[in-house]
Amino acid sequence: MDLKDRIIVITGGASGIGRAMARRFAAEGPTLIVCADRDGEGAKATAAEVGGVAFTVDVSVEADIQGLIETVESDHGPIDLFCSNAGIGIAGGAEASNADWQRIWDINVMAHVWAARHLVPRMAARGGGYLLNTASAAGLLSQIGSAPYAVTKHAAVGLAEWLAITHGDQGIKVSVLCPQAVRTAMTAGNEDGVASVDGMMEPEELAEVVVKSIAAEEFLILPHPQVLDYMRKKTADYGRWIGGMRKLNRAYQG
Repeated sequence: MDLKDRIIVITGGASGIGRAMARRFAAEGPTLIVCADRDGEGAKATAAEVGGVAFTVDVSVEADIQGLIETVESDHGPIDLFCSNAGIGIAGGAEASNADWQRIWDINVMAHVWAARHLVPRMAARGGGYLLNTASAAGLLSQIGSAPYAVTKHAAVGLAEWLAITHGDQGIKVSVLCPQAVRTAMTAGNEDGVASVDGMMEPEELAEVVVKSIAAEEFLILPHPQVLDYMRKKTADYGRWIGGMRKLNRAYQG
C-alpha cells in the first residue's frame, strides 16, 4: 500500500511506537492521520505535529473503538489503514490476578477483534483496506517473566493470521508487527531485560521498517530480523528450543 492520500488511524498514538509511526507516515503524504489514545492530551500533541486529528479512546472498551471508526468514516471518509497498536505488559504467571489477565486480554487481543469486527465489513464492501496489528516477537517465541504478555501476543498473531486467510480474497490486507525490545515507556527501566538481548531499537527505526513493509504488503513485519532465525530454530526442534528458553529463564529470573 502506498500511504499517500490515505486516511490512517493509529491507536496508542500518544507515545512510543504509535507516535513514531504517525510522524513517519506523515512524510508519505496521507490525507489524514488520526491519533487515538487513552491519553487524550498526548494524542492531541501527536496529531498537532502531523496535522492530524485526535480522539480519546480506551481500546479495552468496544464501544470506544466502534465510535472511533464510525466517527472517522462519517466525518472524514473511509479508513484505508487501521493500525491497532495500543498494548500493555503485565508481569507474572498463572498467579497474576483475574483482573490483570482480563485487562491485558482486552487491550492486547480484544481491541484487535473489535477493530476487525467494526471495520472489516466496511472495507470489504468497498473492495479492500489494510489492518496493521501490533503484536510482539513474544507472540512468535515467548516472554520470560510474563505469561499474560506471551499468551496475549500469541493470540494477537493468531488473529492476524486468521484475518489474512479469511478476508484476503475480499481485498483486506493484514500485517502483524512483531518487534523485540523498543525504547518506549513500556521498556523504560528495563534496558537490560531479556527482550533486549539483541539490542534496544528506537521507535523511529521501527517506523521506517513498518513503512517499507506496508509498501511491500508483507504479513509478518520483523524489525529485528534475528527473530526469523529464532522461529526457525523453534519449529525445527521444539524440545531443544524449550531447553534453550529455560536456560534464558534461569539467567534472567535468577
